[in-house]
Amino acid sequence: MPIQNSPYQAFATLLTASGHQVSPAELHGLLLGRSCGGAGFEADSWLADAAELLEGEPQDNIRNALIGLQEMVKGELTSDDMTVVLLLPTDDAPLTERAAALGQWCQGFLTGFGLTYRDNALSPEASEVLQDLAAIAQVQDALEESDDGESDYMEVMEYLRVAPLLLFTETKKPDAPAAAKPSLH
Repeated sequence: MPIQNSPYQAFATLLTASGHQVSPAELHGLLLGRSCGGAGFEADSWLADAAELLEGEPQDNIRNALIGLQEMVKGELTSDDMTVVLLLPTDDAPLTERAAALGQWCQGFLTGFGLTYRDNALSPEASEVLQDLAAIAQVQDALEESDDGESDYMEVMEYLRVAPLLLFTETKKPDAPAAAKPSLH
């Protein structure tokens, strides 16, 4: 029996009821991508990017949900826990639905990252992560309902929980430069 009150399902219902045909996964990917690309956590610019994806200004209930989502992402990216929770359907949803949401999440992430990242000097590891995300976005229909398909899905999902952290760590702007400390020799 599907979990009716999952965060993904609740957000999907909220979006659909407001006339938006965007998946929560794509919105979450967009938010994480732009955050990892250096956009920061200023609400107005996030709401402007979200409005573009939503194809219109969000109503207050959607706006509040988007701000709450941003606060969650900010907490995840700036905490010491090194954990990102992906906004995806629960494990009891059909694998095809979960795989499609993974692809939508990756597409949103790449869009958000591309909108905000301006320094073209990524490490080979970070470039590889972006290439992996692009590949994952393309293979969303390749997973079949089977034990192997489930295993592949879980593996990709775990990878996507750490990939944003690598990119965020690499691209975040350093705080004010620390004054040179005198050498104690």
